[in-house]
Amino acid sequence: MAAIPLRVGGEDAQRVLESPGILVFPSRAPARAPRLRLHLSPPSLVGGELAVLSRTLTDGWIAPAGPVPEQFEEAVAEAAGFRHTAAVASGTAALHLGYRVLGVERGDEVWTQSLTFVATIAPAVQMGARPRFLDVAAESWTMDPNILEDQLHKAATKGKLPRAVVPVDLYGQPCDLDAILAVCGRWGVPVLCDSAEALGAQYRDRPVGKGAALAAFSFNGNKIITAGGGGALVSDDPALIARARHLATQAKETAPHYQHETTGYSYGMSSVLAAVGLAQIGALPARVDERRAIFDRYAAALSDLPGLSLMPEPAWARSSRWLSVIQIDPKAFGATREAVRRALDAAQIESRPVWKPLHMQPAFRGARFHGSGVSGQLFERGLCLPSGSMTAEEQGRVTDVIRQCCRG
Repeated sequence: MAAIPLRVGGEDAQRVLESPGILVFPSRAPARAPRLRLHLSPPSLVGGELAVLSRTLTDGWIAPAGPVPEQFEEAVAEAAGFRHTAAVASGTAALHLGYRVLGVERGDEVWTQSLTFVATIAPAVQMGARPRFLDVAAESWTMDPNILEDQLHKAATKGKLPRAVVPVDLYGQPCDLDAILAVCGRWGVPVLCDSAEALGAQYRDRPVGKGAALAAFSFNGNKIITAGGGGALVSDDPALIARARHLATQAKETAPHYQHETTGYSYGMSSVLAAVGLAQIGALPARVDERRAIFDRYAAALSDLPGLSLMPEPAWARSSRWLSVIQIDPKAFGATREAVRRALDAAQIESRPVWKPLHMQPAFRGARFHGSGVSGQLFERGLCLPSGSMTAEEQGRVTDVIRQCCRG
């Protein structure tokens, strides 16, 4: 059977796929049956995964070695707009390596926004660092640069600056990175951008995270581009990525025997995951357009309801809209966020409250928080809606239930 060209990583993948005896499938998503239950962000296939995966297995590559992880790294670097990439086992692993290469040690402070997933800060805490949580800005739901500036100024006067600042591109929404970099640059504090949820988003017409010392991405099963797992640490500094690669492969030194000057991790991305990611990544622009269209349909169908608003998008951002998120004011809407979530669940539709702020989590009891409480209010009122590939009829199921809940 003749091989059918497949776009992967922005390049023709004919050279990857042509091999005697390998069945190659066209690069289009397979048809699926109508779904009873709608999920938040289920994996979406482009149709070429099996072809790249078949070639990888036929060539005998399974472990984190061989040509496919390297090809995937090149594709991620191109898509993310960075010069250097280390593909690793998860987005959390990428963040962990980022903390290591930035020199985070026991007793150091690491600052991040409170409204985020626990993986943003967990590796640093496990390393013995002390977290400090900052509130988000209402206009972006990402780290408030004014609060950051105020707290860095106070910390500098005490000689207790953080080892790193970690803004988050939340739900695909870019943080105000230039403002954060300007403030951190004044005191020489490095920035590690948690962009796990935001591959494909744009900040001031450049990719998210661009300008930070490092950025981390995730290819978990629920992300816009998935490998079924895995992550990537990216940077324009080759030394940082070289150091991360070294640590990701158990920190083995060059020697005929096993020599270790420090300890590392088994964090390499397997060839199997890399093959799936390689097939997917060429679809990134189309996936972002699709997610943004889903958000626009929610806006058109729900924005007339009293007490309901959608996640804002600042003029300097083009969100990937990884998840579409609404806010519900219970007094004006006539029902609480939780009541809407339960009604959706009864209709076989998954939804989820926005991240519970980390300063409210028992795991970080006693950690310092600075802000006016925007994060907490968003948690009380915010609800993430199904945002993956779905038909207009399926999305209509979601909006119909929400409209039925409105008593305003």
